[in-house]
Amino acid sequence: MITRFVHTMRAIQGSLIVSSFVNVTIGYSKLWGNYSRFFSPVIIVPAVCVVGLGLFERGFPQVAKCVEIGLPMLLLLVIGQYLKRLHERTHFLFERFALLICLVIIWAFAAVLTAGGAYNNVREKTKLHCRTDRSYLMSSAPWVKIPYPFQWGAPIFRASHVFGMIGATLVSSFESTGAFYAAARLAGATPPPAHVLSRSIGLQGVGMLLEGIFGSVVGTTASVENVGLLGLTQIGSRRVVQISTGFMIFFSIFGEFGAFFASIPFPIFAAIYCVLFGLVATIGISFIQFTNNNSMRNIYIMGLSLFLAISVPQYFNEFTVSAGNGPVKTNAGWFNDILNSIFSSSPTVAFLVGTILDNTLDAMNTAEDRGLPWWVPFQKRNGDVRNDEFYSFPIKVHEYIPTRYL
Repeated sequence: MITRFVHTMRAIQGSLIVSSFVNVTIGYSKLWGNYSRFFSPVIIVPAVCVVGLGLFERGFPQVAKCVEIGLPMLLLLVIGQYLKRLHERTHFLFERFALLICLVIIWAFAAVLTAGGAYNNVREKTKLHCRTDRSYLMSSAPWVKIPYPFQWGAPIFRASHVFGMIGATLVSSFESTGAFYAAARLAGATPPPAHVLSRSIGLQGVGMLLEGIFGSVVGTTASVENVGLLGLTQIGSRRVVQISTGFMIFFSIFGEFGAFFASIPFPIFAAIYCVLFGLVATIGISFIQFTNNNSMRNIYIMGLSLFLAISVPQYFNEFTVSAGNGPVKTNAGWFNDILNSIFSSSPTVAFLVGTILDNTLDAMNTAEDRGLPWWVPFQKRNGDVRNDEFYSFPIKVHEYIPTRYL
């Protein structure tokens, strides 16, 4: 079992290292930024919307797997929205810390149920979803373990693994782009300019390269949960992100602390996702105000993009579960892996369908209906005076990096 685990990790390492150069290339070559110049609010509406809606399976279906924990968590989050409107003093408390307060209360409740024997005589699946000691992480995690390059051994490079990861890398680029637009909107910033999107995807590739070198099990992508949290707490400070990064590094080194937080039952997170993913989906819909809502052309494009973005991945995922392989099955395995990955992602389908339709269906005569007079200035580096304020590097990074990479 250990040998198989190590072999799998080495294969993931090799796949991450090779596929990371896809993001680095499309990012720092400005290819992704040039592609984003074809976007308009008509495309962003369904794309950002499904960044949240596309994760619906991680919401209430997971809450219901331990309803005595998940449902109270969801109800407390909703009640918190009422409590913050009772008084000015409670507004700050429940706007900033409602999620943290609710999480601690329900986590403690789950620990009491576990210690009290409520799950001693239930099915194994129920134990897995409800118990706080379900995997005995606290007893098995080391106190200190410093990650180091190639800790699982030399990476394994196999075409079948690499092309599958390349497909996932492309998908992460689309999904992250949708998350970037949602985060900017929730933070009250201008839509990300083309050069910022390119830079972000390039840095995402650098992150994947480091993860491959240090033996991570997953690659880098934008966190939809954190985007929703930005909207829920109304905190968009870079300092918060920097401090959170420090905590993540700390927990990765001191395993007992990380294992402690890993004991939180997943239905608690699923209840939080119901709120956070809903916020992200709704912020996507808010982009519709910059288009002509009465244009049947716009309604057609947004409706078809939104529906296909939900329907097509559903078909691909169901087919894969039932048949053991994706719908695309040719003699070229690498081709199958890439296409099956792309069409299993809701944001990717939304971006592709929306971009094609919006730029080919009577595009020349509908610039105002598409919201381009409002949209286009933000896509240029100097198109809006606020771009530097929102998207400049922290401290003095720009003094050490060539301008073409900024």
